[in-house]
Amino acid sequence: MPEVMTRTLWEGRRALAGFAAGTALVGALYAGFYPQVADGAMGQAVQGFSPAMREALRMEDLTSAAGYLGSSVFGIIVPLVAVIWGVATGARAIAGEEEAGHLDLLLAHPVSRTRVVLDRFAALTAGAALIAAAVWVAMLAVRPGADLGDVGVVEFAAQCLALALLVVVFGTLTLAIGAATGSRGAALGGGAAAVALTYVIQALAGQLGAGALRHLSPFHHYIGGEPLRHGFQWDGLATLAGTALVLLAVAVLSFDRRDLAT
Repeated sequence: MPEVMTRTLWEGRRALAGFAAGTALVGALYAGFYPQVADGAMGQAVQGFSPAMREALRMEDLTSAAGYLGSSVFGIIVPLVAVIWGVATGARAIAGEEEAGHLDLLLAHPVSRTRVVLDRFAALTAGAALIAAAVWVAMLAVRPGADLGDVGVVEFAAQCLALALLVVVFGTLTLAIGAATGSRGAALGGGAAAVALTYVIQALAGQLGAGALRHLSPFHHYIGGEPLRHGFQWDGLATLAGTALVLLAVAVLSFDRRDLAT
């Protein structure tokens, strides 16, 4: 395994372990509330919301396990917590190391800039996969007790794979901004703004009569095909993977051509 990748994973091991455990725990806790929601009380309360708000929050169907999980657990809580790790990791990967004065020391060794970016991307991908795997295991652990039998092992795997790719997309975007600017603040700000903007697009584009805009949001390709009901949505997964690779190419090219801050 590449040395830069392993070093990156080792140095970020505590944060990664914390986010993996925290994301899985939060997801499991909220999934465990499904029996109370399924009795209809929550559904009756939601009926007081406007149809547009119910659609924006994916609350049209809270009585089924897939509907509830797709709204609260995988619709809001789990992806946003996991994406925080991706954005923070992407900002630290190049710009954070450069501002700390560590990157020039690394590049003084016989390692190319392209190799550094690729290995940092590989570490980001491995970390996202670990978080998604932790969530998958947690969902399977809580599934019997929370009466989530309508959602199978494959459907949970499909949603967690989409989660990993969503984290990789936003992490790579942040990495690319940092590679282009050398500023950790710009990378964090740009990544956070992209998360907020694309989430709003996914939630509100339909209400604004611009449903086609949803295809510009990674969140749409993450959950729009409802993997918890239909399993692997290969078009959405391919779009997320392709987006990450394009952003990776931008990061490589911009970092290779830029003078490092000294």
